[in-house]
Amino acid sequence: MSRAKSLQTYILTRLLLAPLMLWTITSVVFLLLRATPGDPVDAILGTKAPAAAKAALREQLGLSGSLWRQYLDYMGHLLGGDLGTSLTSRGQSVAMIIHDFFPATAELALYSLAIAFGLGLLVGSLSASRPNTVWDLGGRLFGIITYALPAFWAGMVLQLIFAVQLRWLPLGTRFPTTATPPDAITGLYTVDSLLLGQWGNFATALYYLILPCCTLGLLLSGIFERIIRVNLRQTLQADYVEAARARGIPEQQILWNHALKNAMIPVITILGLTLAALLGGALLTEVTFSWPGLANRLYEAIAFRDYPTVQGIVVFFAAIVVLASIFIDILSAYIDPRIRY
Repeated sequence: MSRAKSLQTYILTRLLLAPLMLWTITSVVFLLLRATPGDPVDAILGTKAPAAAKAALREQLGLSGSLWRQYLDYMGHLLGGDLGTSLTSRGQSVAMIIHDFFPATAELALYSLAIAFGLGLLVGSLSASRPNTVWDLGGRLFGIITYALPAFWAGMVLQLIFAVQLRWLPLGTRFPTTATPPDAITGLYTVDSLLLGQWGNFATALYYLILPCCTLGLLLSGIFERIIRVNLRQTLQADYVEAARARGIPEQQILWNHALKNAMIPVITILGLTLAALLGGALLTEVTFSWPGLANRLYEAIAFRDYPTVQGIVVFFAAIVVLASIFIDILSAYIDPRIRY
């Protein structure tokens, strides 16, 4: 089989599996929500509401029929592009909730990923290029500690230090309540500020991003440090690296221009999947920092048994992860032909 044909077959297979994965995730979420204790009608009206009022609301929300009927109705609406209507947000559609809250999650994810990748690349490269030294030991400890720290605990500690004790950084919102955020173009305050030429708003938005992004970026950097260190160390022992050293090429040039490029191939997969997971909602980080993102809104919907909102947000997150996985698989197969077979 030719390389082009094998790549086409691989891409087609991944694309055909995507709807199956989304259907499986959607079905599991639908069933789990209805298997857990609690009733959304009681969450809305209270446990002491009249039985007639509860029955009328249950009929209005589409919760009075059998489980199978509810599932078919939900899937039918979903195939038509209707994610449903929130039970607790005064009739607001789930699609509008995603539109309003997702930019905050995306902004948090992108800056956190940039910090995580940059820090992991720096520490991993220093550790791999200086084996069996204090730099190597420090890199190992850095990777283990940052990977093992719980996000909620690290977030609370850093808030206590930098926001409460030192009062260097703010918390609990994306923008000051006394100021007007930039007009929405992309929904990302820093990007919109730059597009509108509002440098003061850009600095303010960045200032409010520092604490949550640095916290999440620091905790994720251990993942990149470990994989970069391992792959770079293996690459530095390859024959073509030894040949480059024999030709008198400087060690730093070998590291950055030759070894690092090949060592980064496995990192592409981790980078893409980490971004998908972050866009899917850094739930603990958003809740810990009271960040007004989509993951925090999902947490509130779960607490109030808001079935349509939970299902719609989870389906949206699942679609992001599936699409990102397909893109990363195709990119990896294009770079490394061995993956196609």
